[in-house]
Amino acid sequence: MTDERIRRITMPKWGLSMTSGTITDWLVSEGEEVTEGTELAEIDTDKIAGTLESSEQGVLRGIVVPAGRSAPVGGTIAIVAPAEVPDAEVQAAVAEAEEQLASGEVVEATGPATGTVEVGGRTLSYATVGDGPEVVVLVHGFGGDKDSWLFVQEPLAAGRTVHALDLPGHGASTKDVGDGGLEVLADAVTGFLDALGVERAHLVGHSLGGAVVSAAAARQPDRVRSLTLVAPAGCGAEINAEYLRGFVAASTRRELKPHLRALFADESQVTRQLVDDLLKFKRIDGVQDCLRTLLGTLLDGDKQAIDTASLLAGVSVPTAVVWGDQDQVVPVAAPEVFGDGVRVRVVEGAGHMVHMEAPTATREAIESVLG
Repeated sequence: MTDERIRRITMPKWGLSMTSGTITDWLVSEGEEVTEGTELAEIDTDKIAGTLESSEQGVLRGIVVPAGRSAPVGGTIAIVAPAEVPDAEVQAAVAEAEEQLASGEVVEATGPATGTVEVGGRTLSYATVGDGPEVVVLVHGFGGDKDSWLFVQEPLAAGRTVHALDLPGHGASTKDVGDGGLEVLADAVTGFLDALGVERAHLVGHSLGGAVVSAAAARQPDRVRSLTLVAPAGCGAEINAEYLRGFVAASTRRELKPHLRALFADESQVTRQLVDDLLKFKRIDGVQDCLRTLLGTLLDGDKQAIDTASLLAGVSVPTAVVWGDQDQVVPVAAPEVFGDGVRVRVVEGAGHMVHMEAPTATREAIESVLG
């Protein structure tokens, strides 16, 4: 019988379409202690590279899949166990995992459960991980979708229910944003809570999503337990208007790719698959109209039109802010914008998509206000 203290680290499922990943680098060596949240390995998917965090505590006793090799989603890539577990038992577990990978008989992880709700005459799509009593809702930015949280949602779901929502006009939701105002988008978030029977939730928003969850908290403060703002829009006047207009106008891979480079500190994150997926989204009927409408919400000339800071002035729930120091879309705002008691964490070496480039720092910021 296998020692129950032997725990298997498996290839994660980051997004609905992911079937395998390639380990580009192990960040810990065999024999090193790990805890929950320890960064274990860098993994390349067909869309983007990410860092796998440990969900287990113990010692990394065996690496099953070395750097440079691929494994299917759900396949065991490493073994974690306390130091007291005999080497022979660990080696047996490694051998079993290698045989399973060689046979191809790997049970793929299920990944997020997807669903839809009707809110205000619009269909909203969402993906859920976990089933804990605390509810967290993740809201993406302009032109994004629920998959943008793929590196954060699963580790955040330990003991919690974490929904990633497609705002109107985005992802698989209805391509109708009304007048595109913050009120419409904020009502979509609180309407989503109503549809799922959630009385109060922790709200997390990236970029435009940060302004949306702030507006939701200002409009219905009794529905919000905490706020985490990830590179939020509307906390200053400056914004990369050229990027926003270029993103909306681009209709080919050659036109779109240069603009997407502004999203990341590491431009290599802009893969061909990422560009193709965004082009596919932009070519859906109604999407361009939605983006142009939302552009009017975001911009006043070349400045930001949204005033998130004023919305936050009336919000008293615990609030955290996380930002990449190399954000080329929305520059890091001064801490005093957010008032006393709000911790602003600036992550070195990350850009506007800080939740994709620095998922651990983003998760830590979220968890700092979950209570």
